Amino acid sequence: MKPPLATKKLTTLSLLSAIALALYAVESALPPIVPIPGIKLGLANIITLVVLWKYSAKDAFFVLLVRILLATLFFGQVISLLYSLSGGLLCLLAMVFVQRLLHGHYLFLASMTGAVFHNLGQIGVAFLLTSVPAVLVYLPFLLLSGLVTGLFIGLCARFTLRFLP
Repeated sequence: MKPPLATKKLTTLSLLSAIALALYAVESALPPIVPIPGIKLGLANIITLVVLWKYSAKDAFFVLLVRILLATLFFGQVISLLYSLSGGLLCLLAMVFVQRLLHGHYLFLASMTGAVFHNLGQIGVAFLLTSVPAVLVYLPFLLLSGLVTGLFIGLCARFTLRFLP
């Protein structure tokens, strides 16, 4: 007997959430790619993009939220939840907007836009928490790194989608 479609989809999304969490854990264990605090590849976002393109924005939100909550529970501090949620939600909203604007084409542009908005969200939280305008000095570096890492993550997601049924 085949499992109901809803069960199969929930199982698949749960597995993808676990993969995203594993990618997050691996990236957290790696040394920084550049000596500027806050710049990361964002490997877990490969999965968010795959889910957004293959399923829906709602499903991508589910995977993103599960990954952020579990990552905070297993690896982070409560304060990291604020940064992750703000960056992740702005990133997802930006990617959904670009996906719909471009009718599902140019995944890498959605990824680059999402990465930039992720960084804007995190800088926004840092500014709100510290009230120190000096955190805005990071903005040019974070925006540039967002474009580069967003392109890389977008290309990885596109490559991954080729091999999924």
